[in-house]
Amino acid sequence: MNVKEFRIAEMPGDGVGIEVMEAAKAVLEALERRVGGYRLSLAFAPAGAMHYRATGTALPESSVRAAEAADAILLGAMGWPAIRYPDGREIAPQIDLRDILDLYAGVRPVRAVPGIPPTLADPRAARIDLVIVRESTEGLFARRHEGEVIEDREARETLVITRATSERLFDFSFRLAEKRKARGGKGLVTCVDKANVFRAFAFFRRVFDERAARFPHIKAAHRYVDAVALDLVLRPWEFDVLPTENQFGDIISDLAAGLMGGMGMAPSADIGDRHAVFQPSHGTAPDIAGKGVANPTAMLLSAALMLDWLGDKHGVEACGTAARVLERAVDAAFAGGTLRPCEIGGRDGTQAIARAVIDRIADVKAD
Repeated sequence: MNVKEFRIAEMPGDGVGIEVMEAAKAVLEALERRVGGYRLSLAFAPAGAMHYRATGTALPESSVRAAEAADAILLGAMGWPAIRYPDGREIAPQIDLRDILDLYAGVRPVRAVPGIPPTLADPRAARIDLVIVRESTEGLFARRHEGEVIEDREARETLVITRATSERLFDFSFRLAEKRKARGGKGLVTCVDKANVFRAFAFFRRVFDERAARFPHIKAAHRYVDAVALDLVLRPWEFDVLPTENQFGDIISDLAAGLMGGMGMAPSADIGDRHAVFQPSHGTAPDIAGKGVANPTAMLLSAALMLDWLGDKHGVEACGTAARVLERAVDAAFAGGTLRPCEIGGRDGTQAIARAVIDRIADVKAD
């Protein structure tokens, strides 16, 4: 059998990022043995707040080069509230990577996981399956190093939305909706903006409409961000793919993660035309770091996103199969209702959840 090897830059980062990375590596090894046809070669690349404290650099050039040379980057979590830059900002090299690698599409899948107590009482909550696509290089984050405080009387930040990046974001979103429709999805893309108030968002919406015309078989809709925040609570099962600006995406993706049971359940990916970073949506959680209670599920589902992306990008069917096996193993592990992460009141920590998923990898169907 021809086995495709992929180079993965491993960036555990800080706090619970290190713990969930170790759990993911164990699960990925079991998955590779089960499926075959590909091989992941992980190479450690330092970055994060602790590295900054030790060396004065949060993201060393060697790690940037490793990320650029890798087929994908698997990242745990980075940052630490007590360790900051001199201007008071937290250490966040994962954001810097988005700019360096031009990772414009922040993919935040949200779906109901069997066996996890639903946040919403409505029985339709079991059908939640949507993806927020957060533009990750522009918006309110575009000039984050250039904001100013003027004479201690006012502060200013600049929002930037460009046609080129918006076109790529919307094309990515429509292609994602196509892929999901082929698997039974709704075939719906909803632009999330504030076009009724801001010129920048009216422009954003206009570009959306132009790109939507290229995908006539996918339904296109618009929603103001405040209405989306409401409907993510009232009727999230109606949504499919939701592209939006950087800051809006940052906020509503955390809201949507609550529908899954918390940040420990919520995977993410930051994807560009050449590179991609895969990481859980949660942070480093200093309050529980080192206690072995962090939920690794978001990390495992992020690894599944990585495998799916590698399979699509390189035409390696085994990677797509492995992604589906991992997702099904996660669902099977929780479906019985006895496995409970600590974050939702259970007693199962990092290793217990990883072991349960590894046990299910051997049993679930590959296709």
